[in-house]
Order: sequence, then C-alpha cells, then structure tokens
Amino acid sequence: MLNEKSFITSESVTEGHPDKLADQISDGVLDAILKEDPMGRVACECMVATGLVMVAGQITTECYVDIPNLARKIVKEIGYTRAKYGFDGDTCAVLTAIDEQSKDIAQGVDRALEVRESFLSEQEIDRIGAGDQGMMIGYATNETEEFLPLPIALAHRLSRGLASLRKEKILPYLRPDGKTQVTVEYHGDKPVRVETVVVSTQHHPAVDQAEIEADLVERLILPTIPGHLRERKPRILINPTGRFVQGGPLADTGLTGRKIIVDTYGGVVPHGGGCFSGKDPTKVDRSAAYMTRYAAKNVVAAGLADRCQIQVAYAIGVAHPVSLMVHTYGTGKLPDETLTRLVSENFDFRPAAIIRDLDLRKPQYRRVAAYGHMGRIDLAPLPAWEKLDRVENLSSAASKS
Repeated sequence: MLNEKSFITSESVTEGHPDKLADQISDGVLDAILKEDPMGRVACECMVATGLVMVAGQITTECYVDIPNLARKIVKEIGYTRAKYGFDGDTCAVLTAIDEQSKDIAQGVDRALEVRESFLSEQEIDRIGAGDQGMMIGYATNETEEFLPLPIALAHRLSRGLASLRKEKILPYLRPDGKTQVTVEYHGDKPVRVETVVVSTQHHPAVDQAEIEADLVERLILPTIPGHLRERKPRILINPTGRFVQGGPLADTGLTGRKIIVDTYGGVVPHGGGCFSGKDPTKVDRSAAYMTRYAAKNVVAAGLADRCQIQVAYAIGVAHPVSLMVHTYGTGKLPDETLTRLVSENFDFRPAAIIRDLDLRKPQYRRVAAYGHMGRIDLAPLPAWEKLDRVENLSSAASKS
C-alpha cells in the first residue's frame, strides 16, 4: 500500500471562464449588499451567455444595489472590454429577476429550533438556524504550503499565472478565458512527479500555435512547476485542439456554482454538493465549508495528522449540527474518534458562531470567487478560514488526551 502508484488530476480555470464570470458576479452582488447591510440575506444566481447576463435569486435587504451596473463593471474588470472578444461589459444585456427570501425558510433561520423549543436553549448563539440541510466537507494536507493537494495547488498557480501574463501584457495576445489541469504521480500518499500539464487559453486569432506553446512553456509552466517534480519531463498539452479563439460566454454558457471542485480540493476528497458563490453566511453550504476547512487546516498544522477531512451536517432551521466526523486516512497521531472530540470542543459549528468566529458578515467574497476558496495564501488579508490561530489550543488539548 505504501508503494502503490496512482495518478491524481485536478483542474483550475481563469477568472474569465464563463462559470467563474458568473460566480464573480454573484459574489459581487453579495459583497455590495453586505457593505451596506451586513444582515442582508442573499441567494444570488447568475447565468452568462452570448450577449447576456441574467441575475436572479432571493434577496432580502434594506439597501439598494444597482445590479446591472455592478455586473457590467465586473465583466469589464475581468477583461471582457471589447466586442471582438465576443462578449463585453458595455454591450451585453443585463436582466434581473429578484424576489425576497421565502418566509418559510426565514422563520427557521431567524429563530432556530433550539429557540423555538425554548426549553432547549435561550442562548443568543443558538438563534440562527442553518439555512438548509446538507453536509459540508473540509480538508487539509501537509503536502503543500497552501495545505492543499498538490494537483489543485499547481493548477491554481498556473491559472493565476496565465491571468497575470495577460493582465501585465507580457503575452498581450492572451484573452480572458482559460483552463489548466495537472496530473501528479503518487507513490502511496507521497507526490513524486508531475505526469501531465494541460493549458488551454483563449488567444488572438493571428497568433501561431507554435508561438503560444513556446511562450507558455517558458513563461508559465517551467517557472510554476518545481524542478524536482519534472526531473522526468512531463507531458505538456497546450491548446490541444490547435485553436482557442472563440471563448467566454460566446462559446459556452456560464452558471454560478458549476465549478465546486475547482473551488475546493480538486476532487481529491468528497464534496457535499452545495456551491459557495452568491450565498450569505447563514447558508451553511458556504459558512460551514469554511469552518471545516479552518478546523482541518489547524489539525494538520498542529501535527495531529498529515491529512484531515472533516464532515459536518445540518438540518434546516436547527443551529446545532446533526453530525460531525473527522477522518485522517490512517495518518492521525490520535484515533479519529478522539480527534473528532477535540475538534468539537475547539470549534463551534453553530451558524451564528461560525459567522462570529470567521467574521463572515463583511464583503470579502468576490476575491475568492476565482482560483479557489481554500488555500488562498496569495491574498492579503488572509481569509479567516485560512488562519492557523487554533494550533496551540489543539496541541495542548491533544497532549492531555
């Protein structure tokens, strides 16, 4: 088992990918509302297609946001500024269809079951019930500085690098849409080499394929993939169809929430199924996924496991989780049952506590709507769910177990 060979592949996409464009508009709307109304309830979905941005959802707020103007601004900031790209922020139509949050849902979020059945709880922290049922997964591994699996960490680095080459006009023929993919060879749990790198990037029609390949190998792939991981030359595929001129919403409809594996751990671990973008923090799809990541990362950083997966589950309208599980794939320094107890004692998974501890009622979400919500050590300030401020507490508690 320790020497078993396997190959793990993860992908990332650039901020100009249609699905990520939709995610950023949804989170841009959320940020704009939270800036004026931190208690606003937002479930904002977006679709982008040829010449069209459609924003819909359930929003309850005391403030006004000019959604069409905001959507156009985001489209242009991402890079769709010219009609010849097939989509641009000045000429696209923007349609909206917004209602308030369902009163049936709101009553369970505003007054959790623990408060409605007052013999159970009168604590303020129990007043917010989970905005939906479901399970959320958090994960961390010590194989990269991001505490992410190596394939998704490298894929994100390549995507961010691809965007930088475009924005800094180092390769001015690049256009906003793009994808990366990395396959890593593992021996047991240890990554040993990069097997395959795939980069697909939208480009100016006059640029030769050979020029694109040479530029991206020299300026993107070799600087991004560490030398020890390519001692055996990896297979490199750049624009494998031979041409990627038509891209963005002209070539592919984009929808909020279609890149949930890109947003998290690259398919290395399970996913609860709910997306993050466009959802205020009473939605546990988002807030509990951040909390489980926060807990898992601190467990690994404390040296209590090399890999840690945490699952939490909720019932709609109920503050306390219905289950919590820690799984360390046999790498835990303590039994998983003990680690589950330590996590439950050191991290509060009730929605109001998550919002408080991770400071989730402030605008901060569009910046993680591309290139992953987890492992974002490239951002300043660091997202609260990426901080390692519970390591000492966990280490101390583990020493007494």
